[in-house]
Amino acid sequence: MDKSGIFVGATVGSISVFIIFSIIFIIPAGSDETTIQMQNQIDQNELQVQNQIDKINNLILDESKSLSLMEIFEKAEPGVVRVNTIRNQTSDTGGVGSGFVYDKMGHIITNAHVIEGSTKTVVTFLDGRSYNAEIIGMDEYTDIGVIKVNADLKLLNPLSLGDSSNLNVGEPIAAIGNPFGLSGSMTSGIVSQMGRLLPSGSGYSIPDVIQTDAAINPGNSGGPLLNMRGNIVGINTAIQSTTGEFTGVGFAVPSQTVAKIVPTLINDGEYKHPWIGISGRDIDPDTANVLGLKDALGFLVITVVESSPAADAGLVGSDKMIEVDGREYPVGGDIIVAVDGMDVRKIDDILIHLQRVKTVGDEMNLEILRDGRTTNVTIILQERPN
Repeated sequence: MDKSGIFVGATVGSISVFIIFSIIFIIPAGSDETTIQMQNQIDQNELQVQNQIDKINNLILDESKSLSLMEIFEKAEPGVVRVNTIRNQTSDTGGVGSGFVYDKMGHIITNAHVIEGSTKTVVTFLDGRSYNAEIIGMDEYTDIGVIKVNADLKLLNPLSLGDSSNLNVGEPIAAIGNPFGLSGSMTSGIVSQMGRLLPSGSGYSIPDVIQTDAAINPGNSGGPLLNMRGNIVGINTAIQSTTGEFTGVGFAVPSQTVAKIVPTLINDGEYKHPWIGISGRDIDPDTANVLGLKDALGFLVITVVESSPAADAGLVGSDKMIEVDGREYPVGGDIIVAVDGMDVRKIDDILIHLQRVKTVGDEMNLEILRDGRTTNVTIILQERPN
């Protein structure tokens, strides 16, 4: 800053600009020439400010403008890579997946299942140049993996992370990857649903997953799911199929999860997930009727793991079963109806809340029904055990 002005910063999205305002000094009356000069300077300052405002407005329009599929592909393709892995040191057998450039340091994001167990990982860029990659970190609970290459800076074109929480069902999206090893393939579709619970090989389900009908096949894993502004809203992860090929239902880990977990993977190589330590079942209409509940909402605690956060907080699991019309129902356990003030319809709501906003060591308030009365319990979240 010099003596002629002060700097005022304005940030819009990822766009930062600086507007310069000149300091107006009060000068004693008596000089018409000085007054005219001052007025001219004020007019110039106002024009500069208006020009800067116009630029900001134009940038906002550019950021929010929907692109065509061709424009999205042109924008994103340089940042999408092919990931080849070798899992057997005595042969060249392995797999192929996808990934995308995360930063100029050479970090590449892919799926954990793409690189898990790999003895050699090779990243190939758009122009065909390949580099050996180092595995930096993996999180099997969200199927996110981070690798790193020492590549030419001109090849490192990071893709921008969008906010998956702003997605709506029916919104158009696009996927880019390497299905069946066919590099740089693009498909398109819509967001079919949000907040899905995806079973995984870790023993814990992946919460808050995006469902899409954009064609995703083997080899797409780890590639970006993009909104119509060309920003990443998810990592293509899995398909639901009886044949192993796409049948209209694909899943992607949301960018909100990526933004939360990837920085920790880069720094620490792992991510510690918060854990409650309960199992149970969602309240369905029959269970609600047996338990005398007005609505079929909430999660019935059946088992509380010993020495878990739930056990330390005094949560109670079901202590007996009763039979109604030939079917057994657990009774006597706490029913979780809200978490941190938000209603719980089913276990998905609890797991999504944990994933989105909670970390190890945080407090979490549970509103529960116990013996027909509502009470509140505070849990201190611990690290999830293997």
